[in-house]
Amino acid sequence: MSKSRGRSNGEGSIYPYKNGYAAYAWVTTPEGLSRRKYVYGATWDDVHEKWIKLKDQATKGPMVTSTPLFGAYLDYYIREIVRPNLAPKSVEDYERFARIYFTPGLGKKKLKMTTRDLQQWFNSTARTCQCCAQGKDAARSKKKQRCCAKGSCCEDYPTASTLYELKRRLRIIFNCAIDEELISRNPATAVKIPQVRRKRRRRWTSEHARQFLASAKEDDDPLYAAYVLVLVEALRKGEALGLPKDAPNFDDQLLDIGWQLQRVGGKLLHRETKTAESDNPSLPFPSIVGSALQHRLAQRERDRQAAGDAWEEHGLMFTTRLGSPIEPRNFNRAWDARIVKAGVPKISVHDGRRTCGSLLADLDVHPRVAMAILRHAQFGLTMEIYTEVSDEATRAGLKKLGDALG
Repeated sequence: MSKSRGRSNGEGSIYPYKNGYAAYAWVTTPEGLSRRKYVYGATWDDVHEKWIKLKDQATKGPMVTSTPLFGAYLDYYIREIVRPNLAPKSVEDYERFARIYFTPGLGKKKLKMTTRDLQQWFNSTARTCQCCAQGKDAARSKKKQRCCAKGSCCEDYPTASTLYELKRRLRIIFNCAIDEELISRNPATAVKIPQVRRKRRRRWTSEHARQFLASAKEDDDPLYAAYVLVLVEALRKGEALGLPKDAPNFDDQLLDIGWQLQRVGGKLLHRETKTAESDNPSLPFPSIVGSALQHRLAQRERDRQAAGDAWEEHGLMFTTRLGSPIEPRNFNRAWDARIVKAGVPKISVHDGRRTCGSLLADLDVHPRVAMAILRHAQFGLTMEIYTEVSDEATRAGLKKLGDALG
């Protein structure tokens, strides 16, 4: 574009610079100061487009005006990107990785670092005992100290899975910095880390699942219905514990699983499950689930009457005898104790959810139906992603599993 063209208001901020053009706009920094921020380009049109975008961004919130240290950008990223947009558990995870790994190791480096810098940090981190680095043993009382604090390193090195998570989060952070035009390339992309070897997870057979549920039912276990939900409906632990007492629709045999219970940052949170696989949180259920939930509601009513004025109403399906929410860790303990009593192989609660998926495959339930039951965003590379599964087909798959369990 010719410089003789008439300019709109403010376009005088665009001027010739070296072998092209430059422009600036006034922005507010994260510290609350007013500063100029510059953009550059080979042609007037390129710079004009960047300048318009810059002015638009400046009206939406604070902006940095120069390439900051990684630690400063990390603080901004967690404060302005992570906390307002991610779930509490994800926020807690980012803050933990920042506190333990990113800030101590990378905080004083320039955000515009090289892949070599980052590779060296990863290699150093992989060789660092985290018990020593984080002072885990030193934080124990003198009587309970057993390794690093006594000069005997326990060699608690980060696992391949931890290194993978570090790289994944750094790639996301640096991509955000690229979007904000603070850096031009992502140094984390080419970093080499050990390959993660996925452990072969254990699962139960249909007979194990039946034996486990039969033991809980025989003892009138108040968590029997929750175990049924894990094994038959593939509910996650938080989804089962966060289930409202009015979630089941017994007439239509539908279950609303749009809530979860999580302990995050020392607080027990009852929140919606806003994820891609839970956009439609209603799931059909077979008779084994309906009977278990009706029995649970009767148990709950008896507990409420027995507690009297001491009852705490939280509107949850699964509660203590006084109506308060059940701690996720206590659910794990109850699950493990029931395994011992039932005499079945020990697996985790999440492996119980996997058991449901495996049983569905063993029963020749179509993968698309299994995907609807498990509420996965993807079930496999060969999945026909856009094939719709009717409620009738989903219900038939669940009934098939329910019949196999007894």
